[in-house]
Amino acid sequence: MEDQQPHIKGELLHLIYHQEDSLYTVAKLKITSASEEVTEKETVVVGLMAKPERDTLYTFHGSMKDHPRFGRQFKFDTYKKELPDTKQGLILYFSSDRFPGIGRKTAENIVDTFGTDAISIILSHPSRLTEVPKLDPEKADIIHEQLMEDQGIEEVLMKLYEYGFGLRLAIKIYQTYQTEALHIIERNPYKMVEDVEGVGFIKADQIGRKQGVTGDHPDRIKAAVMFTLQEQCLNEGHVYVESDQVITNAIELLEHGNGEKIDRLKVAEVILMQTEEEKIIDVEKALYIPSLYFAEKGIATNVRRLMDQEELDEFPESELLKSIGEVEDRFKVTYAPTQKTAIETAVTSPIMMLTGGPGTGKTTVIQGVIEVYASLKGLSVNKDDYTGTKDPFPFLLAAPTGRAAKRMKESTGLPASTIHRLLGYKGMEGEGFEKDEETPLEGQLLILDEMSMVDTWLANQLFRAVPDGMQVVIVGDEDQLPSVGPGQILTDLLKAEQIPTVRLTDIYRQSEDSKIITFSHEIKNGTLPENIDKSSDDLRFFPCESESVPEAVEKICRGAISKGYTARDIQVLAPMYRGVAGIDNLNKLLQELFNPKKERMKEVAFGDVVYRTGDVVLQLVNNPEENVFNGDRGEIAAILTEKETADKKMQIVVSYDGIEVIYSKQDLTQITHAYCCSIHKSQGSEFPIVIMPVVKSYYRMLRRKLIYTGITRAKQYLLLCGDWKALQFAVETDRELIRNTSLVDKLMQKDGDE
Repeated sequence: MEDQQPHIKGELLHLIYHQEDSLYTVAKLKITSASEEVTEKETVVVGLMAKPERDTLYTFHGSMKDHPRFGRQFKFDTYKKELPDTKQGLILYFSSDRFPGIGRKTAENIVDTFGTDAISIILSHPSRLTEVPKLDPEKADIIHEQLMEDQGIEEVLMKLYEYGFGLRLAIKIYQTYQTEALHIIERNPYKMVEDVEGVGFIKADQIGRKQGVTGDHPDRIKAAVMFTLQEQCLNEGHVYVESDQVITNAIELLEHGNGEKIDRLKVAEVILMQTEEEKIIDVEKALYIPSLYFAEKGIATNVRRLMDQEELDEFPESELLKSIGEVEDRFKVTYAPTQKTAIETAVTSPIMMLTGGPGTGKTTVIQGVIEVYASLKGLSVNKDDYTGTKDPFPFLLAAPTGRAAKRMKESTGLPASTIHRLLGYKGMEGEGFEKDEETPLEGQLLILDEMSMVDTWLANQLFRAVPDGMQVVIVGDEDQLPSVGPGQILTDLLKAEQIPTVRLTDIYRQSEDSKIITFSHEIKNGTLPENIDKSSDDLRFFPCESESVPEAVEKICRGAISKGYTARDIQVLAPMYRGVAGIDNLNKLLQELFNPKKERMKEVAFGDVVYRTGDVVLQLVNNPEENVFNGDRGEIAAILTEKETADKKMQIVVSYDGIEVIYSKQDLTQITHAYCCSIHKSQGSEFPIVIMPVVKSYYRMLRRKLIYTGITRAKQYLLLCGDWKALQFAVETDRELIRNTSLVDKLMQKDGDE
């Protein structure tokens, strides 16, 4: 196939751009030979490369393209580094900087000893380096190791090209296995399914089949089982999958398109083998990925540990009521009976749960809990009062996202952080979290908001770090979307009925006039009015078809702009990325509306996306070093060119509510435009204006909890557009996927039970 593709061969003159994570590369090439379709002497090559090197000869396969902004380019699908094949070329190669301590004389000795086959001889028979005059063992090791590193990735790439694999996955495989990559792939390609993210069973099976592995070979079945289990947990949110389901799905994978029949008993035998190897945990035919099994078990153990505490301070009811009354007088509020019950429960229980929808007063209760707790215990809510003392600040407030933490801080006046930051998350390469059972959190009262967003892995880490004596208040809305990751922590903690719980259901006076709030409660209950009152101040519905969504969204946004609102006030929410009404297309349209290109405005192209000064962006990954986390919304404050920075590298400065983070061009994989974002990404945030299309083309995403979560992001105005029947379908058809979890059972077990 490659031979039929246009190709070019040449020397890499200049590396214009290379992103280490995405591998996206733009480079200038001096062409030495090419297929007849290519007539240029020099060109820009664009594609994915692992370690592009200047002054190195490469062959690229792909095609010439005309880019609308950057002109004619050669977009390559595959590439190969050409090794020197002349004596002079080999001498220059071995005496280059890539071989530390090897000078020209040693390089000449190597080439004189082995000739033009030097590289292949050393790679195949490294012991023969002893034949090179005056070459000590240490330098011989350097030469062999560098050749292995230098050529290992090329061998992996070429081999995987032959199997039809793309460059990105090939490089991931090499990064996982390093110099052992080819050996592992050729011995057991199915191991990649377990070890390399993005390598699915079908891809591994393509290699396995070419190596003669077919039918019910144990390695093949192992990979199908592991792939099935991982996909169900990561994509569907399950903590475990029933063994019969895993066997059925694995057999479908194994038999797909090849006419082979796989015996269920064979698959069951392999699963038994995997449980003996502790790759899978089997509990009464429920199959778990080990990390999820132990995380769920850890949550149950630590919740029971905290619930069993008996040394909490006890307060007479009269003292409690007096304290609540004093707080009411000080803040000029009157707590409803349910709210008073919630405050009393929180300050007298080791753990309590507070749930309720919008407008039910959760924030009011949180404030009350803090003030009453401080009053009863004689504590100060001013953090400055603890400066210079041995006592830690007693109140810890945390939420899954930066935006949700900021809302907690604004509503309480107390410091609040993301859960990751609270636990001292250092990233996977930084050995995970600082806080655990050995180095626990410090304080007396921990309040956790938006708990519906917390997955099983994070919840386990959180409860591990809560010491005896610390009281915990868990706050959330059980009708919102569950976590993106596996599990349904809030739902399961409520179902288990082991933790004292107060549900707020009444909509309070200040929210009664909000159509958004009454609308959200109707949706939560599975009902939808026949029409939305067009005279409503805060809620409107604009009918349109999928193809007209961009036009409708633009028209609504222009109306908001004319009233003085900015991109920071308006959030467009959509459930899907692709298509005319998808997030990607809407972001392009909205960038041109809110932040069009102006004279002297700086911008930077990254792949197919252009970022400009003033763009609203969304952080996609946790970056604990910079104190920004997945879901944080910021604005590009400045773009500095290579000439404007001390290290001669472009910098993009993004401001996240006053926290400035500097990105290199390579780091732009960490952000995306935020004019339109997914409903999942908006969770934990609130916006003055929310615009939300709901159309039939979103069909597979139309679910009640998704719609409910989206509309409850709106503080002042909710503007829906699309197909009323699509909205009705989503609300009236409760198609929420049931997640397989065992946390409820584990919470109800006694210590030692299984």
